Amino acid sequence: MKGHLARLALATALLCLGIVGLRAQQYPMQDRVADRLVRKYQTSSCGQLAAERGRRPPPQKAEEEQRFVCLLHEDPQMRREFSNRVAAPIANKLFECGMIA
Repeated sequence: MKGHLARLALATALLCLGIVGLRAQQYPMQDRVADRLVRKYQTSSCGQLAAERGRRPPPQKAEEEQRFVCLLHEDPQMRREFSNRVAAPIANKLFECGMIA
């Protein structure tokens, strides 16, 4: 009986790890963009964020961002995953910096 439970627990753990691994690889572009965006907000000072707010991105970066936004428009699940990853860190930083009243 113990051996059966141990095998069942192991199989369940492996299944969960497989699902997490697949989910992480489902949207690799979204993962890179989300990680980069969160890191930017976590490492930037309030002054840097305020100064950047009024500037336009370089043309190449603007084009990449536009392509990514189009992907988010086309795929609601990807959009939901992206929002879930970036919303809290960005909102917290903007509150800290007084950029959200």
